[in-house]
Amino acid sequence: MSGVTTIYLIRHGETASNVEGRFRGRADIPLSENGFRQAEALGLAFRDIELSAIYSSPLIRAMQTAEAVAKGRKTPIIEHESFLNIDLGDWTGKPRAEIEAKYPELWQKWRTVPEDMVIPGGEGVMDVMRRSLDGLNALAAKHMGEKIAVVSHRAVLKPLIAGALGILKPFFWKLHLDTVGWSMLRSSQGSFTLVHMNIINHIENVTVEVV
Repeated sequence: MSGVTTIYLIRHGETASNVEGRFRGRADIPLSENGFRQAEALGLAFRDIELSAIYSSPLIRAMQTAEAVAKGRKTPIIEHESFLNIDLGDWTGKPRAEIEAKYPELWQKWRTVPEDMVIPGGEGVMDVMRRSLDGLNALAAKHMGEKIAVVSHRAVLKPLIAGALGILKPFFWKLHLDTVGWSMLRSSQGSFTLVHMNIINHIENVTVEVV
């Protein structure tokens, strides 16, 4: 499709912290054994899709997922700071139960309107939306008429999709993304269209997180 950029948005594979229910943020956690299996299945699902470039959050779990997509092709993997995970500040690495007990008011806000809060020492969801959407707009223009992949994190892809589609807040908990689930946007003349959302039929052991 001439002039149309196709963008595959991919959430990274499972990590131990996903299973343990820990807030990950910018902690640099590798994929778990199941996460590597998920990433391998993702790579097989994408093997017949021609990609001009694969962009990734610099964190290792995203890069390892991107490497699975890149396997067997010459497509470069490019680290992109716009898709780095949200900075969760004081919550980084802590289990959800501890956060709920220590920060009950903020926890309630996180569970209802995370768009309207900033975790102590961290970054706001709306700030994530702005930086990730700026990055996406730049890539859509750069790769006009091509297909690209972006590997990132749940707390980046949710606001990114909402921003691309103009979904008003509260949006965060209205969107669901599983590990190595992929979504697809098409961009034309500065406008985005959602074509697919959270496709997971390529994997058996899905890591489902609702919080």
